[in-house]
Amino acid sequence: MPHTLDSFPTEALITKPFFSDFFDTSVQLAEPNTADALLPSISNISSISNISNISGLGALRCTYKEDFKRILLPAVYTIVFLLGLPLNAAVILKIWKTRPNLSRSNIYMLNLAIADFLYVMSLPLLIYNYGMRDYWPFGDFACKLVRFQFYSNLHGSILFLTCISVQRYVGICHPLAMWHKNGGRRMAWSICGGVWLVVVVLCAPTFHFAATGIQRNRTVCYDLSPPNLSVDYYPYGMALTCLGFLLPFMGVMVCYCRMAHILCRPVVYQGVTIATGEKREQAVRMIIVVATVFCISFLPFHLTKTMYLVVRTLPGAPCEMRNLFSIIYKCTRPFASMNSFLDPILFYFTQPRYRKSTRRFMLKVTTRRDKGTSV
Repeated sequence: MPHTLDSFPTEALITKPFFSDFFDTSVQLAEPNTADALLPSISNISSISNISNISGLGALRCTYKEDFKRILLPAVYTIVFLLGLPLNAAVILKIWKTRPNLSRSNIYMLNLAIADFLYVMSLPLLIYNYGMRDYWPFGDFACKLVRFQFYSNLHGSILFLTCISVQRYVGICHPLAMWHKNGGRRMAWSICGGVWLVVVVLCAPTFHFAATGIQRNRTVCYDLSPPNLSVDYYPYGMALTCLGFLLPFMGVMVCYCRMAHILCRPVVYQGVTIATGEKREQAVRMIIVVATVFCISFLPFHLTKTMYLVVRTLPGAPCEMRNLFSIIYKCTRPFASMNSFLDPILFYFTQPRYRKSTRRFMLKVTTRRDKGTSV
Protein backbone atom coordinates (compact mmCIF):
# COMPACT_ATOMS: atom_id res chain seq x y z
CA MET A 1 0.00 0.00 0.00
CA PRO A 2 1.62 3.32 -0.98
CA HIS A 3 2.30 5.86 1.76
CA THR A 4 0.82 9.32 1.86
CA LEU A 5 2.24 12.35 3.61
CA ASP A 6 -0.25 12.13 6.44
CA SER A 7 0.67 8.53 7.15
CA PHE A 8 4.35 9.20 7.87
CA PRO A 9 4.97 8.97 11.65
CA THR A 10 7.96 11.24 11.25
CA GLU A 11 9.02 14.64 12.45
CA ALA A 12 10.88 15.29 9.25
CA LEU A 13 11.47 13.62 5.93
CA ILE A 14 14.86 14.11 4.33
CA THR A 15 15.63 12.96 0.85
CA LYS A 16 18.94 12.86 -0.97
CA PRO A 17 19.19 14.39 -4.45
CA PHE A 18 18.24 11.95 -7.15
CA PHE A 19 20.41 11.06 -10.09
CA SER A 20 19.74 13.00 -13.28
CA ASP A 21 18.82 9.73 -14.99
CA PHE A 22 15.52 9.72 -13.10
CA PHE A 23 14.61 13.44 -12.80
CA ASP A 24 15.84 16.71 -14.21
CA THR A 25 15.58 18.32 -10.77
CA SER A 26 16.31 17.19 -7.24
CA VAL A 27 13.96 16.98 -4.32
CA GLN A 28 15.22 18.92 -1.29
CA LEU A 29 13.44 18.49 2.00
CA ALA A 30 14.30 20.15 5.28
CA GLU A 31 12.92 19.71 8.73
CA PRO A 32 10.35 22.10 10.20
CA ASN A 33 11.13 23.96 13.37
CA THR A 34 7.89 23.68 15.26
CA ALA A 35 5.85 21.18 13.34
CA ASP A 36 5.20 17.49 13.67
CA ALA A 37 5.72 16.53 10.06
CA LEU A 38 7.24 18.03 6.96
CA LEU A 39 5.63 18.88 3.68
CA PRO A 40 8.33 18.61 1.01
CA SER A 41 9.20 21.44 -1.30
CA ILE A 42 9.11 19.92 -4.80
CA SER A 43 9.56 21.83 -8.01
CA ASN A 44 8.93 20.79 -11.59
CA ILE A 45 7.14 17.59 -10.59
CA SER A 46 3.63 17.33 -11.94
CA SER A 47 2.25 15.08 -9.20
CA ILE A 48 3.24 14.08 -5.66
CA SER A 49 0.48 11.57 -5.14
CA ASN A 50 2.73 8.60 -5.78
CA ILE A 51 5.05 9.28 -2.88
CA SER A 52 6.02 5.64 -2.72
CA ASN A 53 7.98 6.06 -5.94
CA ILE A 54 10.09 8.74 -4.27
CA SER A 55 10.68 6.49 -1.29
CA GLY A 56 11.62 3.66 -3.56
CA LEU A 57 14.32 5.74 -5.20
CA GLY A 58 16.28 6.05 -1.99
CA ALA A 59 14.52 8.62 0.14
CA LEU A 60 15.76 8.68 3.71
CA ARG A 61 13.06 9.08 6.32
CA CYS A 62 14.27 10.79 9.45
CA THR A 63 12.21 10.65 12.61
CA TYR A 64 12.59 13.41 15.17
CA LYS A 65 11.46 12.60 18.66
CA GLU A 66 10.03 15.86 19.98
CA ASP A 67 7.35 14.81 22.40
CA PHE A 68 9.51 16.35 25.15
CA LYS A 69 8.85 19.88 23.90
CA ARG A 70 5.09 19.48 24.34
CA ILE A 71 5.78 19.09 28.04
CA LEU A 72 8.92 21.21 28.50
CA LEU A 73 7.93 24.34 26.56
CA PRO A 74 4.42 24.88 28.01
CA ALA A 75 5.74 24.27 31.53
CA VAL A 76 8.69 26.67 31.20
CA TYR A 77 6.68 29.33 29.38
CA THR A 78 3.99 29.16 32.06
CA ILE A 79 6.61 29.73 34.79
CA VAL A 80 8.15 32.61 32.82
CA PHE A 81 4.72 34.17 32.34
CA LEU A 82 3.68 33.85 35.99
CA LEU A 83 6.98 35.30 37.23
CA GLY A 84 7.83 37.73 34.45
CA LEU A 85 4.48 39.51 34.23
CA PRO A 86 4.27 40.82 37.83
CA LEU A 87 8.04 41.33 38.22
CA ASN A 88 8.42 43.45 35.08
CA ALA A 89 5.22 45.34 35.82
CA ALA A 90 6.57 46.14 39.29
CA VAL A 91 9.90 47.34 37.86
CA ILE A 92 8.17 49.56 35.28
CA LEU A 93 5.90 51.13 37.91
CA LYS A 94 8.74 51.53 40.39
CA ILE A 95 11.00 53.32 37.93
CA TRP A 96 8.19 55.37 36.40
CA LYS A 97 7.29 56.81 39.81
CA THR A 98 10.78 58.30 40.05
CA ARG A 99 10.89 59.53 36.43
CA PRO A 100 11.79 63.17 37.27
CA ASN A 101 15.07 61.94 38.77
CA LEU A 102 15.85 58.90 36.65
CA SER A 103 19.50 57.92 36.41
CA ARG A 104 20.90 56.71 33.12
CA SER A 105 21.11 53.14 34.41
CA ASN A 106 17.43 53.24 35.38
CA ILE A 107 16.49 54.56 31.93
CA TYR A 108 18.17 51.53 30.38
CA MET A 109 16.54 49.28 32.95
CA LEU A 110 13.11 50.76 32.20
CA ASN A 111 13.46 50.01 28.51
CA LEU A 112 14.71 46.52 29.33
CA ALA A 113 11.64 45.88 31.51
CA ILE A 114 9.31 47.16 28.76
CA ALA A 115 10.88 44.75 26.25
CA ASP A 116 10.49 41.85 28.69
CA PHE A 117 6.89 42.82 29.52
CA LEU A 118 5.87 42.91 25.84
CA TYR A 119 7.36 39.48 25.28
CA VAL A 120 5.75 37.96 28.36
CA MET A 121 2.35 39.16 27.14
CA SER A 122 2.72 36.95 24.04
CA LEU A 123 3.49 33.76 25.97
CA PRO A 124 -0.13 32.56 26.42
CA LEU A 125 -0.33 32.01 22.65
CA LEU A 126 2.83 29.88 22.68
CA ILE A 127 1.66 27.95 25.74
CA TYR A 128 -1.55 27.08 23.92
CA ASN A 129 0.34 26.27 20.71
CA TYR A 130 2.73 23.75 22.25
CA GLY A 131 0.12 22.37 24.62
CA MET A 132 -2.05 21.55 21.59
CA ARG A 133 0.79 19.74 19.79
CA ASP A 134 1.92 22.69 17.66
CA TYR A 135 -1.58 23.64 16.51
CA TRP A 136 -1.72 27.38 15.67
CA PRO A 137 -5.24 28.80 15.22
CA PHE A 138 -4.34 32.49 15.60
CA GLY A 139 -3.47 33.37 12.03
CA ASP A 140 -0.34 34.20 10.04
CA PHE A 141 0.18 37.73 11.37
CA ALA A 142 0.00 36.59 15.01
CA CYS A 143 2.59 33.91 14.18
CA LYS A 144 4.96 36.50 12.71
CA LEU A 145 4.34 38.90 15.60
CA VAL A 146 5.02 36.29 18.31
CA ARG A 147 8.28 35.23 16.66
CA PHE A 148 9.27 38.87 16.23
CA GLN A 149 8.53 39.56 19.90
CA PHE A 150 10.74 36.66 20.95
CA TYR A 151 13.77 37.74 18.94
CA SER A 152 13.29 41.48 19.57
CA ASN A 153 13.10 40.81 23.32
CA LEU A 154 16.12 38.53 23.16
CA HIS A 155 18.38 40.93 21.29
CA GLY A 156 16.89 44.02 22.95
CA SER A 157 17.73 42.54 26.34
CA ILE A 158 21.27 41.81 25.20
CA LEU A 159 21.79 45.36 23.92
CA PHE A 160 20.24 47.08 26.94
CA LEU A 161 22.33 44.93 29.30
CA THR A 162 25.31 45.98 27.23
CA CYS A 163 24.37 49.64 27.71
CA ILE A 164 24.02 49.11 31.47
CA SER A 165 27.40 47.36 31.57
CA VAL A 166 29.14 50.12 29.60
CA GLN A 167 27.53 52.74 31.83
CA ARG A 168 28.80 51.01 34.95
CA TYR A 169 32.22 50.46 33.33
CA VAL A 170 32.59 54.19 32.72
CA GLY A 171 31.60 54.98 36.30
CA ILE A 172 34.12 52.49 37.73
CA CYS A 173 37.05 52.80 35.35
CA HIS A 174 36.76 56.51 34.46
CA PRO A 175 35.27 58.15 37.57
CA LEU A 176 36.87 61.55 36.90
CA ALA A 177 36.14 61.74 33.20
CA MET A 178 33.60 64.38 32.22
CA TRP A 179 32.89 63.30 28.63
CA HIS A 180 30.48 60.56 29.72
CA LYS A 181 28.48 62.98 31.89
CA ASN A 182 27.66 65.38 29.06
CA GLY A 183 24.09 65.01 27.89
CA GLY A 184 22.87 63.16 30.97
CA ARG A 185 19.41 61.63 30.74
CA ARG A 186 18.75 63.07 27.29
CA MET A 187 21.70 61.14 25.88
CA ALA A 188 20.51 57.96 27.63
CA TRP A 189 17.05 58.29 26.05
CA SER A 190 18.68 58.88 22.66
CA ILE A 191 20.78 55.75 23.08
CA CYS A 192 17.65 53.76 24.01
CA GLY A 193 15.92 55.05 20.89
CA GLY A 194 18.92 53.93 18.85
CA VAL A 195 18.83 50.49 20.48
CA TRP A 196 15.14 50.05 19.63
CA LEU A 197 15.87 51.08 16.04
CA VAL A 198 18.72 48.57 15.77
CA VAL A 199 16.54 45.83 17.26
CA VAL A 200 13.72 46.50 14.80
CA VAL A 201 16.13 46.48 11.85
CA LEU A 202 17.83 43.28 13.01
CA CYS A 203 14.58 41.42 13.70
CA ALA A 204 12.39 42.81 10.88
CA PRO A 205 13.26 39.88 8.54
CA THR A 206 11.46 37.65 11.05
CA PHE A 207 8.22 38.91 9.51
CA HIS A 208 9.41 37.43 6.22
CA PHE A 209 10.75 34.12 7.45
CA ALA A 210 8.25 33.25 10.20
CA ALA A 211 5.00 31.95 8.75
CA THR A 212 2.20 29.48 9.17
CA GLY A 213 1.88 26.27 7.19
CA ILE A 214 -0.23 23.16 6.92
CA GLN A 215 1.11 19.94 8.44
CA ARG A 216 -1.03 16.84 8.78
CA ASN A 217 -4.14 18.86 7.93
CA ARG A 218 -3.59 21.41 10.69
CA THR A 219 -2.03 24.86 10.86
CA VAL A 220 1.40 25.26 12.46
CA CYS A 221 3.60 28.30 13.15
CA TYR A 222 7.21 27.87 12.03
CA ASP A 223 9.87 29.18 14.37
CA LEU A 224 12.86 29.95 12.16
CA SER A 225 11.47 29.55 8.66
CA PRO A 226 9.34 27.26 6.50
CA PRO A 227 11.23 24.36 4.88
CA ASN A 228 11.39 26.05 1.49
CA LEU A 229 13.17 29.08 3.03
CA SER A 230 15.66 27.20 5.21
CA VAL A 231 18.58 27.85 2.86
CA ASP A 232 17.73 31.55 2.63
CA TYR A 233 17.41 31.78 6.42
CA TYR A 234 20.91 30.45 7.09
CA PRO A 235 22.92 33.64 6.28
CA TYR A 236 20.37 35.81 8.09
CA GLY A 237 20.41 33.56 11.16
CA MET A 238 24.20 33.65 11.32
CA ALA A 239 24.30 37.44 10.84
CA LEU A 240 21.68 37.89 13.58
CA THR A 241 23.77 35.82 15.98
CA CYS A 242 26.97 37.74 15.21
CA LEU A 243 25.49 41.24 15.31
CA GLY A 244 22.83 40.69 17.96
CA PHE A 245 24.79 38.51 20.38
CA LEU A 246 28.46 37.89 19.64
CA LEU A 247 29.59 41.53 19.31
CA PRO A 248 27.66 42.77 22.41
CA PHE A 249 28.80 39.73 24.39
CA MET A 250 32.45 40.45 23.56
CA GLY A 251 31.96 44.10 24.54
CA VAL A 252 30.40 43.13 27.87
CA MET A 253 33.21 40.70 28.63
CA VAL A 254 35.86 43.34 27.86
CA CYS A 255 34.10 45.82 30.17
CA TYR A 256 33.82 43.29 32.97
CA CYS A 257 37.44 42.20 32.74
CA ARG A 258 38.51 45.81 32.95
CA MET A 259 36.11 46.46 35.86
CA ALA A 260 37.35 43.41 37.73
CA HIS A 261 40.92 44.64 37.29
CA ILE A 262 40.00 48.04 38.73
CA LEU A 263 37.91 46.65 41.59
CA CYS A 264 40.79 44.46 42.72
CA ARG A 265 42.85 47.57 43.45
CA PRO A 266 42.83 49.32 46.83
CA VAL A 267 40.11 51.89 47.48
CA VAL A 268 42.69 54.64 47.05
CA TYR A 269 44.96 54.03 44.06
CA GLN A 270 47.73 56.53 43.16
CA GLY A 271 46.07 59.17 45.32
CA VAL A 272 42.67 58.84 43.61
CA THR A 273 39.65 57.42 45.37
CA ILE A 274 37.94 54.89 43.05
CA ALA A 275 34.69 52.98 43.41
CA THR A 276 34.37 53.29 47.14
CA GLY A 277 32.10 51.47 49.51
CA GLU A 278 28.61 50.76 48.25
CA LYS A 279 29.50 51.62 44.65
CA ARG A 280 32.09 48.85 44.52
CA GLU A 281 29.68 46.36 46.08
CA GLN A 282 26.95 47.38 43.62
CA ALA A 283 29.32 46.92 40.69
CA VAL A 284 30.33 43.44 41.85
CA ARG A 285 26.69 42.41 42.20
CA MET A 286 25.95 43.66 38.69
CA ILE A 287 28.86 41.73 37.22
CA ILE A 288 27.68 38.52 38.87
CA VAL A 289 24.02 38.89 37.91
CA VAL A 290 24.60 39.99 34.30
CA ALA A 291 27.16 37.22 33.78
CA THR A 292 24.60 34.75 35.14
CA VAL A 293 21.92 36.02 32.74
CA PHE A 294 24.28 35.66 29.79
CA CYS A 295 25.41 32.18 30.84
CA ILE A 296 21.89 30.88 31.47
CA SER A 297 19.79 32.58 28.82
CA PHE A 298 21.88 33.85 25.94
CA LEU A 299 25.02 31.77 25.50
CA PRO A 300 23.51 28.24 25.38
CA PHE A 301 20.71 29.30 23.05
CA HIS A 302 22.94 31.02 20.50
CA LEU A 303 25.54 28.29 20.62
CA THR A 304 23.05 25.48 19.98
CA LYS A 305 21.12 27.54 17.42
CA THR A 306 24.31 28.13 15.43
CA MET A 307 25.20 24.43 15.49
CA TYR A 308 21.65 23.51 14.49
CA LEU A 309 21.66 25.92 11.53
CA VAL A 310 24.98 24.50 10.32
CA VAL A 311 23.92 20.86 10.66
CA ARG A 312 20.51 21.25 9.00
CA THR A 313 22.12 22.82 5.92
CA LEU A 314 24.86 20.19 5.56
CA PRO A 315 24.20 18.01 2.52
CA GLY A 316 24.03 14.34 3.40
CA ALA A 317 24.14 14.90 7.18
CA PRO A 318 23.12 11.68 9.00
CA CYS A 319 19.63 11.56 10.41
CA GLU A 320 20.99 10.84 13.90
CA MET A 321 23.09 14.02 13.80
CA ARG A 322 20.15 16.17 12.66
CA ASN A 323 17.96 14.65 15.34
CA LEU A 324 20.56 15.23 18.06
CA PHE A 325 21.19 18.89 17.27
CA SER A 326 17.48 19.53 16.83
CA ILE A 327 16.80 18.21 20.32
CA ILE A 328 19.70 20.15 21.86
CA TYR A 329 18.62 23.41 20.24
CA LYS A 330 14.97 23.04 21.19
CA CYS A 331 15.89 22.19 24.77
CA THR A 332 17.81 25.46 25.14
CA ARG A 333 15.08 27.57 23.53
CA PRO A 334 13.02 28.00 26.73
CA PHE A 335 16.13 29.12 28.61
CA ALA A 336 16.39 32.07 26.23
CA SER A 337 13.04 33.31 27.56
CA MET A 338 14.11 33.08 31.20
CA ASN A 339 15.82 36.45 30.96
CA SER A 340 12.30 37.92 31.14
CA PHE A 341 12.23 37.25 34.87
CA LEU A 342 15.99 37.26 35.48
CA ASP A 343 16.27 40.90 34.36
CA PRO A 344 13.99 42.19 37.17
CA ILE A 345 16.19 40.28 39.59
CA LEU A 346 19.13 42.21 38.14
CA PHE A 347 17.25 45.43 38.89
CA TYR A 348 16.56 44.35 42.46
CA PHE A 349 20.10 43.29 43.30
CA THR A 350 21.79 46.33 41.77
CA GLN A 351 19.52 49.01 43.25
CA PRO A 352 19.99 49.32 47.04
CA ARG A 353 17.28 51.97 47.32
CA TYR A 354 14.65 49.70 45.81
CA ARG A 355 15.77 46.75 47.91
CA LYS A 356 15.19 48.83 51.03
CA SER A 357 11.75 49.97 49.85
CA THR A 358 10.82 46.39 49.03
CA ARG A 359 11.87 45.27 52.51
CA ARG A 360 9.78 48.04 54.07
CA PHE A 361 6.79 47.04 51.96
CA MET A 362 7.14 43.36 52.90
CA LEU A 363 7.54 44.34 56.55
CA LYS A 364 4.30 46.36 56.43
CA VAL A 365 2.43 43.49 54.79
CA THR A 366 3.74 41.01 57.36
CA THR A 367 2.93 43.35 60.27
CA ARG A 368 -0.64 43.93 59.07
CA ARG A 369 -1.17 40.22 58.56
CA ASP A 370 0.10 39.46 62.07
CA LYS A 371 -2.18 42.11 63.55
CA GLY A 372 -5.12 40.68 61.65
CA THR A 373 -4.54 37.17 62.97
CA SER A 374 -4.04 38.35 66.55
CA VAL A 375 -7.40 40.11 66.75
